[in-house]
Amino acid sequence: MSGTALSIGNGAARRLGALARAELTLLGRNKGVVLTALVVPLTLPFTARQAIDRLELEKLGLSVGTVMLPAAVGFTFLFAVYASLVNAYVARREELVLKRLRTGELSDPEILTGTALPALALGLAQALLLCAGCTALLHLGPPKAPHLALLGLVAGLVTSAALAALTASFTRSAESAQVTALPVVFASMLGSGIMFPTEAMPDRLADICELLPLSPAIRLVRGGWTGHLSAYEALGATATALAWAVVAVFAARRWFRWEPRR
Repeated sequence: MSGTALSIGNGAARRLGALARAELTLLGRNKGVVLTALVVPLTLPFTARQAIDRLELEKLGLSVGTVMLPAAVGFTFLFAVYASLVNAYVARREELVLKRLRTGELSDPEILTGTALPALALGLAQALLLCAGCTALLHLGPPKAPHLALLGLVAGLVTSAALAALTASFTRSAESAQVTALPVVFASMLGSGIMFPTEAMPDRLADICELLPLSPAIRLVRGGWTGHLSAYEALGATATALAWAVVAVFAARRWFRWEPRR
């Protein structure tokens, strides 16, 4: 049994690797998506610097660094992973790539996962680079709770990919993918602590915003550097992130469209 299971696992890994390499090639050919995924997360956080400087961060127990770093990571979730994957899923569906893949050995979860792997790898690499850059340039120092920061990164990447598959399920074309992705992008930018920390919001509004899909991941990343999250708060953020990931994965598997939407 163990040999059979190992053989099945190796076969799945080979199939996922082959699909991920093919998707990486296709991703590299889409210059617009690559530019958005690479440049936007690097530049947008600095556009919010003036707004951040107006906040009384010391009273909130924050600094410019502990606001800018989660913002940079959040933009990576939104543009390097979420927005690029919405475009990828829809484009591959409309080009009948996904339909052809389903006739082979790949299962549906393997197809969705393999398609997402290059964007997830890019997002992880970019997030780690931004964390290192912000830590050095903004004099943050190492994270006080690195396990929370790592958990936040993983939660954000998984949730972003699952939300992308769900968004793609009701997106009609690659051209409209930029429009259907906007609600999640704007809601996350304004309410998930990316542009403005939830600590600076009124309590009732902050409680609502902390329930948005990417809010737990941003909260965990920030808490990883500040060390201000209690065990109860960290557990709550983790549970919320897990709930969103499970719901998004279930909904994507339930409603994902494999045929072109004519």
